[in-house]
Amino acid sequence: MSSLLEKLKVYEENYQSLVEELSNPTISSDPEKIKEYGKKISEIEEIVNASREYRKLLSSIQEIKDMLKVEKEEDMREFLKEELEQIMNRKDFLERKIKGYLTPKDPNDKRNVIVEIRAGAGGDEAALFASDLFKMYTKYIENRGWNYRVLSSNPIGIGGFKEIIFEVEGDSVYGILKYESGVHRVQRIPVTESGGRIHTSTATVAVLPVAEEVEIKIDPSELRIDVFRTSGPGGQSVNTTDSAVRITHLPTGIVVSCQDERSQLQNKERALKILRARLKELEERKRMDEETRNRRMQIGSGDRSERIRTYNFPQGRVTDHRINLTLYKLDEILEGDLDELIDELKMADEEKKVEKLNV
Repeated sequence: MSSLLEKLKVYEENYQSLVEELSNPTISSDPEKIKEYGKKISEIEEIVNASREYRKLLSSIQEIKDMLKVEKEEDMREFLKEELEQIMNRKDFLERKIKGYLTPKDPNDKRNVIVEIRAGAGGDEAALFASDLFKMYTKYIENRGWNYRVLSSNPIGIGGFKEIIFEVEGDSVYGILKYESGVHRVQRIPVTESGGRIHTSTATVAVLPVAEEVEIKIDPSELRIDVFRTSGPGGQSVNTTDSAVRITHLPTGIVVSCQDERSQLQNKERALKILRARLKELEERKRMDEETRNRRMQIGSGDRSERIRTYNFPQGRVTDHRINLTLYKLDEILEGDLDELIDELKMADEEKKVEKLNV
């Protein structure tokens, strides 16, 4: 308890100091400084408000306990006990919330992302499932008021995708979508199945934080760039010019192809953006491998080989295997209603991190 209060005191003192500095004429007359200090204040304002309420609750709890020691009237004692129970419940809730604030934050959480969806085992059915996941995410993105654009796609003739890559822009996108990385599994009867047998197919989702050019420097001499003619489903040519671009990063062997734009320059820019995101992910994985123990503590490890979720059509259920959560609302989830799933994953992730806090 005292350790938690000590940590909160640091935030409160820092907040008060920032507020006082903001009233300084040297700062209050400078629009850029006002913006800078305003941002710093807003970043810790929520935890400071929670801290102040928490201290008041602790004081109220002590007052009621003191009153119970001397109160003889039974009706008043019952009233005080009920009041104490309500305040204790609020205190416990606030304590969990505060510990969540104190857990280390992923520096990438506020970034935009590049999402890569690839068909896995299951042939055409896996490609159709990849398309279903793409539709699910785009509906969720639209519901949140974010924006997305397709960077690259490899469609098949029946409406599915072997691969589709798109960028998402919005507020704290990576911090929310990072829990979607991994293997998604679908169990259903394909439309082409005459015997009514349930098939299992998979698709892999990778959520990569967008990397800026200044973060990931790419040496042009380490790239092999090939241009080719754009092809559509079935391999037929859909463009008479060599506008499609394939970039190979020689040191890592990473290959990125883009052909959705008519301009070779635009396809090259998109391919480089995807390459930077993959190189950043590679750096992150190396760093995480050095912190293996910490990585195991996280729900959102982003391991592409980890089977994270099953979508079972006959039973109308979705099961997230990381937290053993099953929801019987498959249709709603495929329509982009992902909030409950993501909230539960985020809470479980924070709880694991809180376990490591010495408070």
